[in-house]
Amino acid sequence: MFRKLFRRSNTKSTMAKQYDTNTTSDELVNDFGADIKGKTLLVTGVTPGGLGAAYAEFVSKGQPGLIILASRNLEKLKTVAEKIAAVSPNVKTRALQLDLGSFAKVREAANTVNSWADVPNIDVVVNNAGLMGTDYFLTEDGFESQFGTNHLGHFLFTNLIMNKILASKAPRVVNITSDGHRLNPIRWFDYNFDEGKTYNKWHGYGQSKTANMLFSLSLAEKLGKRGLQSFSVHPGTVEGTNLGVYCNWDVDYPALMAADKALGNPQGWDTSFSFKPQQRGVAPYIFASFAPNIKEHNGKYILESRIGDPYTDTIKPWATSPIEADRLWKLSEKLVGQEFSY
Repeated sequence: MFRKLFRRSNTKSTMAKQYDTNTTSDELVNDFGADIKGKTLLVTGVTPGGLGAAYAEFVSKGQPGLIILASRNLEKLKTVAEKIAAVSPNVKTRALQLDLGSFAKVREAANTVNSWADVPNIDVVVNNAGLMGTDYFLTEDGFESQFGTNHLGHFLFTNLIMNKILASKAPRVVNITSDGHRLNPIRWFDYNFDEGKTYNKWHGYGQSKTANMLFSLSLAEKLGKRGLQSFSVHPGTVEGTNLGVYCNWDVDYPALMAADKALGNPQGWDTSFSFKPQQRGVAPYIFASFAPNIKEHNGKYILESRIGDPYTDTIKPWATSPIEADRLWKLSEKLVGQEFSY
């Protein structure tokens, strides 16, 4: 009975058109053009060849008013801005230096955004930056790098610019996650892996991706009544990115399979990745950012340009629990040293 009830509410849609894993970014930009035109967007983790850059380049074809490109490396942003200018010469871009591994630098970046009088609101924030499969090291503030960068940095930055987000008529926050959340829930009493003694890079990655999903759930719950929509997005395994730069796949792929097998996940018996092109990999970003009439799914997990189904997709209950989401919000406030009450 529960499955039937969920499926009925999850698959029923007021959208005339349905999308799937074969949907392309260009198709969605064409379909959502009216929702993209004139909007102000902010994308973190923008590097040439990465999904954040590809998202900005594809969406620029829809003629947004401004795309704020955020990255640790301002020099690399020039390349992305030049590509956008070549594709969409009338679309404005602005560079923002953002180092998510340092709370002090996150605060500096947020102060910069908040000081821009000519940017009164931000319509869509895409928290795209992330690390995957790193050896154990700590952020500047003493947190395991994947949890600190992928979640805590974004948690702080997003909340610090929330007034500008809420000034939008239809604000959205998109948190890029992964089906890799299957690898670990939040380690409430050992999120730092006992200073590395209990560290497994895939457990660390899983914890951070679970946190991304729970962050969207909390934003929807706390600020949905003020018009904010937030979704977490799994892009899939996409060609041409540098996400796996920290991995030696001869060693790390068997370790990933072992982590999955230990949990009984079917991915533990997959012997290779199945890659998709960026045109399809970025499409779920665009769906989450601009699809009309998905407000009823606020806080949910998106993949393949559709709302995820926990009965058929890899969606772990520890990443969809309102209790876990509230616990993580409280823990995150404690770790960043600031409360955000809405």
